[in-house]
Amino acid sequence: MNPDFDFLSIAQRLQAIAQAGLAYEPHAYDHERYQEVQALSLRLMALLTGEPVAQLNALFANETSYPTPKVDVRAVLFRGTDEMLLVQEKSDGHRWTLPGGWADIGYTPFEVAVKETLEETGLETEAVRLLALLDKKRHAHPPQPWYVYKAFVLCRATGGALQAETSETAQARWVHRAELPALPLSNDRATLAQLETMFQFATNPDLPTLCD
Repeated sequence: MNPDFDFLSIAQRLQAIAQAGLAYEPHAYDHERYQEVQALSLRLMALLTGEPVAQLNALFANETSYPTPKVDVRAVLFRGTDEMLLVQEKSDGHRWTLPGGWADIGYTPFEVAVKETLEETGLETEAVRLLALLDKKRHAHPPQPWYVYKAFVLCRATGGALQAETSETAQARWVHRAELPALPLSNDRATLAQLETMFQFATNPDLPTLCD
């Protein structure tokens, strides 16, 4: 494992401890110490992720309650057993990934998967089952400040049509499994190993849900 990920986990944990401490209205002395721990954690995150400290500080500025992981929801759609629906993310150099994004407040995980698929591909879908709930730090994603859980939701197309382009995606198409190794993937969103794992559910739909 990349040692930077261990240091990033330490920085995230320090930030979480500081945020939790500040959330419970500590004594003035402890408040100052928690603020110092928080500032140090952001400096360490900046070194490990390449993000400016000021930007990281802005990201966490509104996080004042007890810290919990963020949730990224990805929709998994198959055509047969050898094709998967992928999109090109404009915000990541037109790299390929599964439709999806951050979980929205007010939406269930299944509703997020359905909504994101419609917005990014034009397809209407229904969510079928949860395939996997993964801890991002246990997989080969690039480092980022947030601590993230990733939910992979199997969906089934029920209508609509693939759009050539959306505000977030440059293209959406069915990708054959054999194409995956050569595609430029958005590894922050889904790794090649994760996509290959999802294909196991295409050939064996009764596999149990995966959870780190």
